[in-house]
Amino acid sequence: MMIITRVQFSEQGRTVSAKPQEIKLIQDYEAIRQGEAALISDLLELLPNIDQLGEERVEQVRDALFHADYPFMIAFVGPFSAGKSSLINALLGSDVLRVGIIPTTDKITIVRYGESNRSLQGAGEALTIFQPSPLLEKVSLVDTPGLESVFRQHEQTTRRFLHRADMIFLVMLATQAMTQSNAQYMQLFKDYGKKVILVINQADLLSEEERETVRQYVSDQARDRAGFVPEVWLVSARQGMEAQQGEARDEALWQASGMALFERAITQQLSDTERMRQKLQTPLHIVQNVHQAALNAVKQNQATFDQYRNLGDNLKRQMAIQRDEQLKMVREANREVEALFGQVIERSHKALSEIFALAQPIVKFGSGVAELFGLTRFFRRADRPSVARRVFDRHQAFQPLDELPRVLDKLAPRLEGQDNQDLDSLVKYGQRELASLPPSLQNKVIGTIQAPLAYDRSHLLNVRSELEAIAEEARNLPTERAEQARRSTLIFIAAWELILGIILLAVFALRGLLDRDSGDGIALAIVVMLLVAMALGFVILPLRGRFLRAQHANQLYNLQERYKQTLSQAADAQIEYGQRLRREALAPLLRFIEAQTQRQDEQFSRLKNAEQVISKLEADLNALGKRKLFGLGG
Repeated sequence: MMIITRVQFSEQGRTVSAKPQEIKLIQDYEAIRQGEAALISDLLELLPNIDQLGEERVEQVRDALFHADYPFMIAFVGPFSAGKSSLINALLGSDVLRVGIIPTTDKITIVRYGESNRSLQGAGEALTIFQPSPLLEKVSLVDTPGLESVFRQHEQTTRRFLHRADMIFLVMLATQAMTQSNAQYMQLFKDYGKKVILVINQADLLSEEERETVRQYVSDQARDRAGFVPEVWLVSARQGMEAQQGEARDEALWQASGMALFERAITQQLSDTERMRQKLQTPLHIVQNVHQAALNAVKQNQATFDQYRNLGDNLKRQMAIQRDEQLKMVREANREVEALFGQVIERSHKALSEIFALAQPIVKFGSGVAELFGLTRFFRRADRPSVARRVFDRHQAFQPLDELPRVLDKLAPRLEGQDNQDLDSLVKYGQRELASLPPSLQNKVIGTIQAPLAYDRSHLLNVRSELEAIAEEARNLPTERAEQARRSTLIFIAAWELILGIILLAVFALRGLLDRDSGDGIALAIVVMLLVAMALGFVILPLRGRFLRAQHANQLYNLQERYKQTLSQAADAQIEYGQRLRREALAPLLRFIEAQTQRQDEQFSRLKNAEQVISKLEADLNALGKRKLFGLGG
């Protein structure tokens, strides 16, 4: 046997007893309430950062938390002296609120359940009055300053509080029913997602025919001006208060006054389930309205900012184009370097061909003999260049290397000039784009778009000595190696020729010892072989020259590549410095664009996530209190 007990839960400091069948309802209610609280907290973190979303929208969401702590609230609004306070007094059967012919309500007054009569002045504009009325156990009644009051702040106070109400009674006098302002207020309440009931007070002053005329007129005006037809009640606060004055309420007079409509709406239409649903629906409606406004604001911000979203990419593309132009300058400089080194290689080849030419073999043999026996040191002057140096100088082999510094001298100012020109163009472009931003966005840009005050040329200036060292190495290595090769080759030729000459003389000396018939033939063959070998010895000279030309070309190519690499690295550093200047000059705008794009995308994403949460809460709210059979709604 299942034992069923009662449970209790706390509502605004008051312990409320729940029947067993209400346990699930209370649990579902609490789950939805916590879901709404989490959603509201997330939105309160997000909404203040959305541009073009008014502060009043944030306040509405902040006030939505108010509804989680208060029971169902009904607000009485309308012009002053329409009888709002009188209607509340009549419902409670006592003069809880002041009544007068001049505006007497200058604050929002919340009348709610309390064990004893007392008043509590809260922060801001709200005054709370506690009453031990049974009616207030299910509903709190809110009296508001008069709309269209001569005291303008009253209307402003009322407008700020309207979104807190779960249901609104728009009160008007029978003699002043449905003014143009009342039609506007109805539309405002509809925008807030509120249920509105039109209450025509002092209906006791009208005949039955006049009542129907007023009812029809008000309904028609509501449909034509506000776009919907609410319920229209004709009541008399005076008759309602009279009906409450005896020990027992005069039910006939109470029914005639129309005040029973209020009780019926509260006690019959608002069952416990409906009260909970309506209570949860109010903050959800507030959140839905503000969420839609926030989503529209973000979309509007994105639409306003769309033309600037590509600005960062455009600037980066411009900088990339400018970098390519400067790299083209570097490639042109490297081609000049290649051309100059090419001239050095061509002239050096001619010089080496002359140094190792086969012409004048006797002279070269004599030079080789002198080198072989060390005789040249007696005739060589210390201040006189070597033979190889003189030949290289005559062909002006290294003169193109003197033009290399001019390549650097031309490249450096070209890069600097391009940097300054591009910086000026980019800064003007960035300033124009910044000026075209809406003022609200301009104020968010941190920093100033401007060209740098100084320019650092050190990257290309500091590399000059390293380049000169490479050029000097190109001047010295070929001549020194060519001179050493020339002397060693001549020594080898001289030794070769002397050895073969001695052998040739020996052959002639020994010819007489051989048989004349056979000896002459052998001697002749040996002589021919020796003469051929002696002639081939001189061929070594041009062969050595060809080898040196190839070796020399490789060395110059290596030096050329070192020169180009050194120049390119320095130029790349200078170009990167210029790119950094461009980025720094445009950094305020680029940072702003990137931050705004990321910020708006994140806001949109979070709002879309919130939209899904709202849809789920709405579905859960619609299912609240509905019975289910085998897990299926029914």
